[in-house]
Amino acid sequence: MAQAAPAVRPRPVHNLAQGQPDASSFPRSAWLSSGRRTLATAPGDAFGPGDPRGRIELREALAEHLGQARGVRTTPDRIVVCSGFGHALRLLFPGTADRRLAVESYGYAHHTPVTTVPLGVDDDGARVEELGRHPQLRHVLLTPAHQFPTGAPLAPARRQWVLDWAGSRDGLLIEDDYDGELRYDRHPVGALQGLDPEHVVYIGSAGAALSPGICLSWMALPEQLVEPVLAAQSEQEPCACVLTQLTLADFIASGSYERHVRRMRQRYRRRRDQLVTAVAERGGQLRPTGIAAGLQLVLRLPPGTERTLVEAATAAGIAVDGLSTFRHPDAPTAVADGLVVGYGAPSDQAFDAAVDALCRVLSQHT
Repeated sequence: MAQAAPAVRPRPVHNLAQGQPDASSFPRSAWLSSGRRTLATAPGDAFGPGDPRGRIELREALAEHLGQARGVRTTPDRIVVCSGFGHALRLLFPGTADRRLAVESYGYAHHTPVTTVPLGVDDDGARVEELGRHPQLRHVLLTPAHQFPTGAPLAPARRQWVLDWAGSRDGLLIEDDYDGELRYDRHPVGALQGLDPEHVVYIGSAGAALSPGICLSWMALPEQLVEPVLAAQSEQEPCACVLTQLTLADFIASGSYERHVRRMRQRYRRRRDQLVTAVAERGGQLRPTGIAAGLQLVLRLPPGTERTLVEAATAAGIAVDGLSTFRHPDAPTAVADGLVVGYGAPSDQAFDAAVDALCRVLSQHT
């Protein structure tokens, strides 16, 4: 007897899932202009076997942009273009040796393709001092500019502590800077990589500021890691589209990328302010945190209410995430109950209705 097909979950009416930019705001005209220039001027070798590091045009554009925007200290020959964060980690840890990695106890699922040890998080970011309990570890992965999903930047004292820790054991600090450019209330927190380029691997992407559909990320590597990473890359099938790389290079070099980021910062800040105000007026005593940057905030909930709120939101057609979804399975203690509410994905026309629907659920269940 044939098994029944799995039930298809209905598409949500209101998308308040975390980490997603407004797809309707993709800069089509500017991207098309960059694509046309790319096709008209691309050298012939662009369509042959590629450099495993990625196109030189993109690496040059990234080296300049990252230095100006994020304080990253690198050169084009130390940048490797990847097809995503998971691809970058596979290049850093291609074998079975030395694959243990400390991570934040709350974070993305794609941060764990290797054996991981969780570090607690609080209002000052990751509790990096807990690394002292694990003398066998040499590598740690952090989101220091904007801890995901709680939103706290890594405190200055902890930044220096973890840099000293990595340097003292010739280890690696892997810095995920996914939404580091989307800061609203003060200048962006500079990248840790700029303080110690030989012990920090910087990983960035165009996903938050531009579009996850671009499917490009990049690593700025310590010098001693360039050759091992290229050796691992040579064993992978090509996966970073050359035309997309060249288009993004032109998009950055022409200034279109920076102009787009400035526009989106203003738009996302307005949305964040609208969401915070609406929750304060209609959501009871819920406290939003992590609001200084990124594409989401966290609503801290009374203990024991997260599951009920997520189920109620789902029933109301709202895509939203519970904070526990992002908790490492080996984390010793939970931070709190909470909702991770994204404000990037809806179009401007759909955002008001999404906020209104969420506030109705909050008012009924808190």
